[in-house]
Amino acid sequence: MDLKEQFEKAIADSKSLSEKPSNDTLLQLYSLYKQASEGDISSDPPSNPFDFVAKAKYEAWAALKGKTSTEAMTNYIDLVKKLKG
Repeated sequence: MDLKEQFEKAIADSKSLSEKPSNDTLLQLYSLYKQASEGDISSDPPSNPFDFVAKAKYEAWAALKGKTSTEAMTNYIDLVKKLKG
């Protein structure tokens, strides 16, 4: 199974975990997914100072700037494996 197939399987597996991950872990999954599928973030930060979820997502993804798609996919796969136990 190549990396892309493993990544897609990990995405599917992440949707059927036995326990809901913590918010921090969900942010990790989100940012790794975005970095793997879209690369470095290219949008401006959210303009609404009270939209804490959007701000957290933006900051988590922006923190991965420079990480390659391959690295992000590998990290995502490893994190899902860890969550599955």
